[in-house]
Amino acid sequence: MTTGPARVRFAPSPTGDLHVGGARTALFNWIVARQTGGQFILRIEDTDQNRLVGESIDGILESIRWLGLDWDEGPLVDGPHAPYFQSQRLDLYTRYVQQLVDAGHAYPCFCSAERLAEVREQQRARKEPPGYDRHCRNLSKEEVQAKFDAGETAVYRFKMPLDGETSFYDLLRGEISYENRNLQDLVLLKTDGYPTYHMANVVDDHLMEISHIMRADEWIPTAPLHVQMYQAFGWEPPIYAHMPVVLRPDGKGKLSKRDGAVGVLEYQQKGYLPEAVVNYLALLGWAYDDKTEIFTIDELIEKFNVEKVNPSPARYSFEKLEWMNQHYINHVLELDDVAARCVPFLVDAGLVDPVAADTTTGEFARVRDTIELVKDRLKYLTEATELVDFFFKDETDDYDAETLVPRKTEPETALAGLNAAREGLADIDFSDEEALEAKLRELAGEIGLKAGQMFMPIRVAVSGRTVSPGLFETLRVLGRDTVLARIDIAIQKLQAHTA
Repeated sequence: MTTGPARVRFAPSPTGDLHVGGARTALFNWIVARQTGGQFILRIEDTDQNRLVGESIDGILESIRWLGLDWDEGPLVDGPHAPYFQSQRLDLYTRYVQQLVDAGHAYPCFCSAERLAEVREQQRARKEPPGYDRHCRNLSKEEVQAKFDAGETAVYRFKMPLDGETSFYDLLRGEISYENRNLQDLVLLKTDGYPTYHMANVVDDHLMEISHIMRADEWIPTAPLHVQMYQAFGWEPPIYAHMPVVLRPDGKGKLSKRDGAVGVLEYQQKGYLPEAVVNYLALLGWAYDDKTEIFTIDELIEKFNVEKVNPSPARYSFEKLEWMNQHYINHVLELDDVAARCVPFLVDAGLVDPVAADTTTGEFARVRDTIELVKDRLKYLTEATELVDFFFKDETDDYDAETLVPRKTEPETALAGLNAAREGLADIDFSDEEALEAKLRELAGEIGLKAGQMFMPIRVAVSGRTVSPGLFETLRVLGRDTVLARIDIAIQKLQAHTA
């Protein structure tokens, strides 16, 4: 790893959502850029026209922004090497392919899809590895021109050496070598004028002055082609680091949607914190020591070392991510921060007005007071809507009257408790939780009830449920008027039930 500023890139293909494997690659690149004082370039590799998903570009950009990975050059930011969409750079690739052809490093291939399929079938029958048989590699200039004159179309292939070895150094794996005789003459430019990944990434990485390529390990088998292309152009290749694959929790195969893996924005929608997701992704294949698990982004920039990433596959754990998310909500974020992040979910549920997003308003203060009661129980931000909805609903009387009656208690006894509470709470200071508790315990004693027999009917009356945040905190936040009105409704329910 060089000590100077690193120019790194994350180059997603807009063929769908950004998933955790790609997000981890983006994160590692971003950290290296920040810790070396370098630049993080975002480039959209949209040359595979058959697989493009139109809206996925916006989703990818939003995902990266949500994770907090700001880019120095790329879409919406621009920069000295624009454009940053490969589909807008086609003339460049055509020009550089022609340069390789002129230098004898590439050639046009006129083989039809039918011929290539037949060749592969014959190779399989002979139990040979399937691949292109270099049928067009040695066509003369006259033969090539005759085919073009006849209206035939061609792809362009790189002319790999037929003997010797191609070697490159990987920061995680050391020296990697391939025998050239086992490598393919892969396609650089397709008949539609669009480049393959191999052509576009080599040209763009060079022109954009990328110093380090950190990408998925699926590209290791084709890295020798990229190295040979750098040599053919006379360019200095970058430093390579191929990231390990992310496996299913059971370790049997690559993580996929079938295992519950979702796009980054779905984690946002499920109520995960970007800090928790970033923290967890950083630990997929890397560890600072054998005990430290919680890192702020600044600590990751300080402590992360890409050369310490384990090249072995990393197992994904939904349970560990859930634990980390809960830890951040319960122990890392301040109350106001958690409340502010819950507001969008409460707004979507129709519980609060969008004005609650303004932290200077009374509406936000109300949200903060309710979130304070449940903050230590939240695993996800989305859980807040169900836990605190009764604080914001005008009506919470959609419960059965039987719910107001504790076990081993007669309905008449529960009704007596509610009547006593209604009278005793009418003139007490609701801002004093201790006074509320003392008063209700006193009333329970006066009418011969156990504390639980007194408290349960009140809890159901004010919340509409048998489980809620602490009763006295709940009474304080709801306030006298709301509490008394809901107790009145409960009394009416029980009266009708016992009539």
